[in-house]
Amino acid sequence: MRGAAFGCNRAGGPGCRMMRRTTVPCRASGSSNGAGRPVLLEVKGLEAKIAATGQQILRGVDLTVREGEVHAIMGKNGSGKSTLSKVLVGHPDYEVTAGTATFKGRDLFALEPEERSHDGLFLSFQSPIEIPGVSNVDFLRMACNARRKSKGQAELDPLEFYAHVVPKLEMLKMDPTFLNRNVNEGFSGGEKKRNEILQLAVLESEMSILDEIDSGLDIDALRDVAAAVNGLKRPDTSVLMVTHYKRLLDYIRPEYVHIMEAGRITQTGGMDLVDQLEAGGYATLSTA
Repeated sequence: MRGAAFGCNRAGGPGCRMMRRTTVPCRASGSSNGAGRPVLLEVKGLEAKIAATGQQILRGVDLTVREGEVHAIMGKNGSGKSTLSKVLVGHPDYEVTAGTATFKGRDLFALEPEERSHDGLFLSFQSPIEIPGVSNVDFLRMACNARRKSKGQAELDPLEFYAHVVPKLEMLKMDPTFLNRNVNEGFSGGEKKRNEILQLAVLESEMSILDEIDSGLDIDALRDVAAAVNGLKRPDTSVLMVTHYKRLLDYIRPEYVHIMEAGRITQTGGMDLVDQLEAGGYATLSTA
């Protein structure tokens, strides 16, 4: 998870705040399905509201993501797609009121936001923020070393980190001078989205939640970002994409497509659902 927007630094220091929540007993998951793939993320009956106003947004979300799977969530504006993403990573603006979520078999809501990040849960921001005065290279190395330290691995010195990050820059077709620029400061929309995926590549997170990563990208940038995401996939990693558009799913092919409506997942299928949306819009799928 990405601390800067939640009142904490990337390394998960004392500035971090955990999302407000109502504690709900949670059963660990992690069993395999028939195909033998372990469950990575499991959400059951999740309900959440805006903490400041009490407005209910999520109304009983059920979702299971296994290792190696790619999922996509689609839905109208206000259906709860981005809220689900933020609740999973621990955004303090939301309060969980019912339901459970486990990640790698651990109670997700018992973990601080930085612990979720260290454990391998990543969220790309829909609108990445600028951090003046903090260079990309320092930001990325701090985040990388925080995760390595949490896993009992040795931290990387500046030269070691440079060797670690350069291949990832090349994969995203990013110039190395990006490392010397302040985080997202003066970046175009496309540069910000590439920088988000660079962070994912550096952290090597097992579960990536990509919130409208395709917004603001021209066709060439979309291809590069999609190629990088596909290149980062491993048998033990999973992707959950939030998008409005089929074009992203043409490049990063999901095994499962979920339709959100009024704060819950109402339908699950494959690319056939996307084709149906393209042909007739949400009115052809509505169940409310």
